[in-house]
Amino acid sequence: METTFFIGIDVSKKTLDFAVRDCKQSLFHVKVENSLAGLEQFKKQCIAQNINLQHSLICCEHTGIYSQNILTLATQEHLSLWLESSLRIKRSLGLQRGKNDKIDAIRISEYAYRYADRAVIWQPERQVIVKLRQLVGLRKRLLNAKSALKVPLYEVADFQDKKLQKEMEKLNTKPIAALEKQIAEVEKKINELIKKDDSLFHLFSLVTSVEGVGPVVFWEMIITTNEFKLFSCPRKFACYSGVVPFEHSSGTSIRGGTRVSHIANKRMKKLLHMAALAVISKQGELATYYHRKVERGKNKMSVINAIRNKLIHRVFACVRDDRKYEKNYAPALA
Repeated sequence: METTFFIGIDVSKKTLDFAVRDCKQSLFHVKVENSLAGLEQFKKQCIAQNINLQHSLICCEHTGIYSQNILTLATQEHLSLWLESSLRIKRSLGLQRGKNDKIDAIRISEYAYRYADRAVIWQPERQVIVKLRQLVGLRKRLLNAKSALKVPLYEVADFQDKKLQKEMEKLNTKPIAALEKQIAEVEKKINELIKKDDSLFHLFSLVTSVEGVGPVVFWEMIITTNEFKLFSCPRKFACYSGVVPFEHSSGTSIRGGTRVSHIANKRMKKLLHMAALAVISKQGELATYYHRKVERGKNKMSVINAIRNKLIHRVFACVRDDRKYEKNYAPALA
């Protein structure tokens, strides 16, 4: 389908700023409430201006729950929606002075026009994935609350009166036990959700067949990739997860060799790191690989990073070929 119009949206909690342009110029700007009623108002404005939303590329920054009304509209109307990183939009525009909601919406519409060939059209998530995302998010918050109670108490243990320390630990026992019970209940609901959905359960069996990849890594991968629909290439996902080393050099100047980028999904990177540590802590192919490389003088973190990459490639290979990982693979004879 030919794209005739390019629409940029600046999203905030209470309002949405729409900037509409064609291939030549900016056409109009309108500000509405961030609600379904506000979106209906925008649709009426488009009809009045002869703007066909079906032939439009709509672009906005990924702002979490504030974008939910836009996602609902895109799903109901089958619109081409591009959720883009705010950092990528900002850096693509070069040196900019000043900003407001209207200017930001216009800049996003210009970005959509200039980089339309790179657009990644948003695909709606199944309801089960939406529910999984909410449950995993709740689990993260409960774990953070538990950590906020336990960690400070242990840190001051060596610098505090022992009697007071025991009293504080006693006071902490009940809330920590309650949090642990809630965490276990949420995890149970997550597992039940996966078992009831045939597609998710099948993916679970494939992904967790890779040694070192457990349920928590699976949950995060499914949410991040929308059931491996947003990412089909393991290299791109590895880059997104911040485990790909990049060279830093200019002319004859080499600045510290290769290193990973900090622009990454830190949550996914952390989980992959924990998976790599788990897999090298016991006997196996990757543990042997790790010890062999370290003995040859390779930096430990570089080897762990290589293992994180291997885990990603193995998971994506299992999903691509629709088969479980085989530790001792024997190719079929012709």
